[in-house]
Amino acid sequence: MTTVTPSKPYREHLLRPGNTNCAGCGMSVGLQWLDEALGELEPVLVIPSCCGIVTAGAFPTSGYGMPTAATTFASSPAVATGISTVVNMTEYENPVICWAGDGGTYDIGLATLSAAAERNEDIIYICYDNEIYGNTGGQRSGATQIGAVTSTTSGGKTEGKKDIMAIMAAHRIPYAATLSIGNRKDFLKKVRYALSVKGFRFLLMLSPCPTGWKSEPDQSTELVELAVRSGLFPLYEIFDGVRYRINQRPDSTPVDTYLEQQNRFRKLWNNSEDIQAHIDAQWRYLEAMATVFPAKAPSSTR
Repeated sequence: MTTVTPSKPYREHLLRPGNTNCAGCGMSVGLQWLDEALGELEPVLVIPSCCGIVTAGAFPTSGYGMPTAATTFASSPAVATGISTVVNMTEYENPVICWAGDGGTYDIGLATLSAAAERNEDIIYICYDNEIYGNTGGQRSGATQIGAVTSTTSGGKTEGKKDIMAIMAAHRIPYAATLSIGNRKDFLKKVRYALSVKGFRFLLMLSPCPTGWKSEPDQSTELVELAVRSGLFPLYEIFDGVRYRINQRPDSTPVDTYLEQQNRFRKLWNNSEDIQAHIDAQWRYLEAMATVFPAKAPSSTR
């Protein structure tokens, strides 16, 4: 009998079949592309209270094929710090990755996120941003866009979305970037760059939630593409908190084409002036930063 030795070590997929993620969930696409970017690396995942830990399934089964630590809403960066410290004392060289929703990032987990970033812990933190507390009833979060109807803002949210990228840049972390599930090449490039450097790295991914967004499951990728093309969700990178690179500029796609496909924005249909003003102001700032403080060297990849 001949024994065949595999040329490469076997690694399970990060997201196993049989998970309970909803149809059209942007998080599922993000996890699969993260898996692709990792190659043979086997990370330790740290996931706070969010859809990402619930949809993995009930004990003793799991939808994740990697070592995974489940934490409270507020503590994933702190737990990841401890795991990273231990990992760096061993020969285990694979990354420690926080995978968190916007509630545990923009709001409840902001204190420990800021602390880990300020200490420049060796962690990759990825926020899949569905702009609501998707796992607990669809309440508004600091990430919710102005005008969006949620279970706690029946008349539409009156405040603007928190600028988490600017908050992270203020910590002068080595790398921060936005990710689009409508642009696979850009997504993989940025994740691979994050894997190639040390210190605290922050990645923000717009993650459609058909249940909360009141959109069709088969439109999720298209919605992200429209958010990028209209300028509502810019694709850019920040190096060391001060050097900016814009990856894709708006192409004059009206933001209404994005809003009108989601019933959560029904209060804004034919009345999108406030959100367009936000887009215009955001792009004036980004263009100024990329002009005065450009990222000179091209992004390296692993």
